[in-house]
Amino acid sequence: MAQRVAVIGAGLMGSGIAQVAAVAGLDVSMRDITEQALRRGMDGIEQSLNRFASKGRISPGEVQAALGRISTTTELEAAAEADIVVEAVFEDVAVKRELFSALDRICAEDAVLATNTSAIPVTQIAAATQRPESVVGTHFFSPVPMMALCELVRGYKTSDQTLATAKGFAERIGKTCIVVNRDVAGFVTTRLLAALCNEAVQLLESGVASAEDIDTACKLGFGHTMGPLATLDLTGVDIMCHASKNIYADTPDSKFAPPELMSRMVTAGDLGRKTGRGFYSY
Repeated sequence: MAQRVAVIGAGLMGSGIAQVAAVAGLDVSMRDITEQALRRGMDGIEQSLNRFASKGRISPGEVQAALGRISTTTELEAAAEADIVVEAVFEDVAVKRELFSALDRICAEDAVLATNTSAIPVTQIAAATQRPESVVGTHFFSPVPMMALCELVRGYKTSDQTLATAKGFAERIGKTCIVVNRDVAGFVTTRLLAALCNEAVQLLESGVASAEDIDTACKLGFGHTMGPLATLDLTGVDIMCHASKNIYADTPDSKFAPPELMSRMVTAGDLGRKTGRGFYSY
């Protein structure tokens, strides 16, 4: 069982992974390229933990203990001490391949190298290393402290031991796992979500129904907690647009091509909640 964890990336996803690992009692090194990014990540973790404490889900002592288990660094070489390395950087295959090539040189021979990609085939990332059998997909969901699912993705050469180690790690930090046995772009969840969201955007841009009515139809008709357009705003319109492009590039299947409206919104900066405007205003 992994005891030392390195998380590469201190954004919302990376800091969330670091938080749940620390709460589970693991020592975590969180790396990003600037001290400012690391401070934002740690501030977000502290705020999140304090919210859990205010609701009685953890004690103030557990908050401080978890914060004490997280160290921060701008040096990638810190990953050399880790048993499992979880990458949570920008969803770009070139960026991830460059990172994994560096991790391959730095990390211990028996370290598991995990990617948090939501759409890029794990095999494409693993091919940048000399140990593709040690690379696995661990697709967590945002916000990580709240979302129970982890999608484990077996690359073309991922070993059984690597998959088992990743599963043990994910379960230790409180996640329920599903296993994707064939390394298709978008895996299970992103393919399903991309198809639904793209169709919802197309219905909106062609004037079939309003955003509110499309979301209401999914909530009341299908029992969804949140409609697809509100989900896009929460996740980030740019994130889903990029994920859809990655799936479309790999398939190519027209249902995954981002609709024109989605692409224009990304260009204009209407990315959802994080910018104050997306399919809804905030």
